[in-house]
Amino acid sequence: MQIGPYRIDPPVVLAPMAGVTDKPFRLLCKRLGAGLAVSEMTTADPRLWRTRKSLKRMDHKGEPEPVSVQIAGYDPTMLAEAARFNVANGAQIIDINMGCPAKKVCNVWSGSALLQDEPLVARIVKAVVDAVDVPVTLKIRTGWDRQHKNALTIARIAEDNGIAALAVHGRTRADKYEGEAEYDTIAAVKSAVRIPVLANGDITTPQQAKHVLDVTGADAVMIGRGAQGRPWIFREISHYLATGQLLHQPSPSDISTILLGHLEHLYAFYGEQAGVRIARKHLGWYAKDRPENIAFRDVVNRAESASDQLRLTRDYFDVLQDNCSLAA
Repeated sequence: MQIGPYRIDPPVVLAPMAGVTDKPFRLLCKRLGAGLAVSEMTTADPRLWRTRKSLKRMDHKGEPEPVSVQIAGYDPTMLAEAARFNVANGAQIIDINMGCPAKKVCNVWSGSALLQDEPLVARIVKAVVDAVDVPVTLKIRTGWDRQHKNALTIARIAEDNGIAALAVHGRTRADKYEGEAEYDTIAAVKSAVRIPVLANGDITTPQQAKHVLDVTGADAVMIGRGAQGRPWIFREISHYLATGQLLHQPSPSDISTILLGHLEHLYAFYGEQAGVRIARKHLGWYAKDRPENIAFRDVVNRAESASDQLRLTRDYFDVLQDNCSLAA
């Protein structure tokens, strides 16, 4: 898939997720096979650009290109300025958020709330595209609710105003993350525009990724919750798309190596105290599919230091690996 001058290969993309797709996680997913990793959303409000949280979100030093940064807001002029600011700070692709269903985002007329105002969508897209010399992408849902699905109209507005690629989460804002993704709507969007389309929603296995590409005709898949606790899903999907073969599941030892490296990067990036706190949700996701996860999460969540968190994590996966070896 091509976005401006950038070839996205493999066509498997990490979705922007607030509080998840920070720099340590983006780097990990890229290393494990993601063709593109989009940042968590950054605010278009310039009053907040110098906060500690925003500065961390805007840190792209050493990140492999292309660097894709998502911006969120409601005012075309403010979003245009945010795009310019982020490009000056290293962004090589700007992504506009019109897909977030969170109440606190929609209540300030941002994210998927914007889908209710098609003329405003057009003004925002045009303002951002005109403001920067890098490709601009857009992430949307299928509409505000099931009675107001306008993904096709929004897609045409996006294409007409210079959007380089469109990501579609196959749910309305009202659906949030419930029910099944509407792949038929994504297929209709793909048929209606000439720009690349990324299919997003309910993609958690290599087989499902191929199915979604087949039924939608999309140019790429975008993985969100399916990557939480399983960042190796990108190499699994890319391998399956290329060969039709499934990779072996990573062993507990493999997972331990990936996870411990992720923890170390979190501590280095945020500092020990914040890193330990932020690591807890990732630890829970890594362990969520295992019968021992409740006990593991309870123990690890009590760790207050990086050394304790690392030790408990290492010990847990060492036991799992030993049990696997005995069973073999």
